[in-house]
Amino acid sequence: MPTYHYRCKNCGYDFTVQRSFSEGPLTECPQCKADQVHQVYSAVPITFKGSGFYHTDKDKS
Repeated sequence: MPTYHYRCKNCGYDFTVQRSFSEGPLTECPQCKADQVHQVYSAVPITFKGSGFYHTDKDKS
């Protein structure tokens, strides 16, 4: 199941939940019960391996 990170605009509470794709987005804050929750997006970590990438080839002489 995917994990989603949410933040409440009302109280600032940060929380993470596992929800299936068939469930709709979460709208209520579990702490203050306000309908001010929005999903927080973050960058996915990437590691470049092998030749042909600047990050891995820049140290070669």
